[in-house]
Amino acid sequence: MNRLDLNGRVAVITGGARGIGYAAAERMLRSGAAVCLWDVDAGKLEEARERLSALGDVAGAVVELTDERSVADAVATTLARFDRIDILVNNAGITGGNGPTWELEPEVWRRVIDVNLVGPYLTCRAVVPHMIQRGYGRIVNVASIAGKEGNPNASHYSASKAGLIALTKSLGKELATKGVLVNCITPAAAKTDIFAQMKQEHIDYMLSKIPMNRFVQVEEVAAIIGWLATEDCSFTTGAVFDISGGRAVY
Repeated sequence: MNRLDLNGRVAVITGGARGIGYAAAERMLRSGAAVCLWDVDAGKLEEARERLSALGDVAGAVVELTDERSVADAVATTLARFDRIDILVNNAGITGGNGPTWELEPEVWRRVIDVNLVGPYLTCRAVVPHMIQRGYGRIVNVASIAGKEGNPNASHYSASKAGLIALTKSLGKELATKGVLVNCITPAAAKTDIFAQMKQEHIDYMLSKIPMNRFVQVEEVAAIIGWLATEDCSFTTGAVFDISGGRAVY
């Protein structure tokens, strides 16, 4: 593992108790950053915090990302603990299961949009003013290859991730002269707990689309997140970084 230069930086990682979020936290801690994990699962959050504490300064906050008040409280808690937020990784997400668009229940469709798109909007809304005030920030949004291509039987998930790509581009342009850079990544599927929300035929479909013929590893996703969070990423904003094993064609 190459060590990135994140010395003195403070990172907030949503959905940080497991999967890609946990891997990103580990990578950043090993690179000198302090990390605050935001997650809705209090039990998993504390387990993750305890494991990661051996690597550096790590805290946790229980957050319902779709609730504006909860997000505001988490920002206040993080600032009280670290006095700054340099990096925001919007990683938390759900799939909402699989099915043809006309068979998906409206409440399920809305919940996926709320968690995967409204949640990142609320976190950015709460954190960006602080970054602007300091004149520095790095925001990394974890979208998906589904947001580029539109996976069948996952219209809610695909639409939410396409929206996150567009949010990245809009916010990146708005902040381009303020020292705050906003980029997103579009990974192929990784074997995380989110697989439990999907049907096996959908998992098989995703694998069949990846030219490398394997799922991405969370550590591989963490590596690109880590670089986008550094000062070395200095002239790229509103961009989409593919990490799909060759699946993406644009």
